[in-house]
Amino acid sequence: MPLTEAEIRDALRDVYDPELPVNIVDLGLVYKVDLAADPDAPGLVPKQKVIIDLTLTTPGCPSHAQITEQIRNRLAGLQEVSTTEVNLVWEPKWSPARISLEAQQKLGIA
Repeated sequence: MPLTEAEIRDALRDVYDPELPVNIVDLGLVYKVDLAADPDAPGLVPKQKVIIDLTLTTPGCPSHAQITEQIRNRLAGLQEVSTTEVNLVWEPKWSPARISLEAQQKLGIA
């Protein structure tokens, strides 16, 4: 059975911004998750390509490579995922309004 966007987002809740004690989904950094069948991928389980549009809290954020690596490593642990592509995007611009209520409370800004 193919993975859903919700399942990918749940997996990405294990990926944290190294500068904050909040995962990238609850920070509002994951803008888009696309899944596409990958019929050429080897293995018995049907595989999917995952394409993620991700932003950062600031354009100069030094954690980009670390966050991208964490995303790829986390999704590589899902047997249904063949490849993961992470696209860094800047539109719309990230703002603290994108942070989930739970994360706002954790950060003491709610």
